[in-house]
Amino acid sequence: MPNNAAQTPAHHSAPSQTPAAASAVPATTRWRVVDYVVTAVLGIGVGLVFWVLALSWKFLEVAFQAFPPAIGLIAGLWVLAGPLAAVVIRKPGAALLCEVIAAVVEAVLGSHFGATVLLSGFLQGLGAELVFAACRYRRFTLGVTSLSGLVAAAFMAVSENIMYNAAWQPSFQLVYAGCALLSGLVISGIGAWFAYRAIARTGALSSFASGRRAPIPGRR
Repeated sequence: MPNNAAQTPAHHSAPSQTPAAASAVPATTRWRVVDYVVTAVLGIGVGLVFWVLALSWKFLEVAFQAFPPAIGLIAGLWVLAGPLAAVVIRKPGAALLCEVIAAVVEAVLGSHFGATVLLSGFLQGLGAELVFAACRYRRFTLGVTSLSGLVAAAFMAVSENIMYNAAWQPSFQLVYAGCALLSGLVISGIGAWFAYRAIARTGALSSFASGRRAPIPGRR
């Protein structure tokens, strides 16, 4: 009788991220302690990015001084937490909670945007959350994650044009919104997806549906 174990290629034993794992749905929507912990870790990590961006904002404004609305091209960084947490945790409220945690971290560390970052975090997280909610938290694909980043950026663009860009002429506000949407799609949508895939390949998500491997045919 052939020795099937000996014939199994060595690379099968290495952690890999399969299409089945990439779209896997959790067995329950109930939150576990590990879900809260990882959401908090992601929120704190992205919140530190927010804080650095806030500290650098004056320099960024100078860099985009020739055409201020173009700063929207980096605005997608502000909505990264929601899509990333949603595709990793895959539980209702993950996107909203993570984005709010990130905003709280930025506010506590000190941001020249002041307390308005809390409102921004809530609205941006809500935008990302609504996309996964519309899919009934059963689809976690590149397309859905990308749409989440796009919608989160739309919420951001509207709120920031009201809170921060009110003095701009309407054409500038429209260009800013367009740049923000593109940035949200690429950075916070597609970028969040590939960041999740990179994390999953390390095996760090083995306790999550997002990190499960699909079974190899013929193996238990």
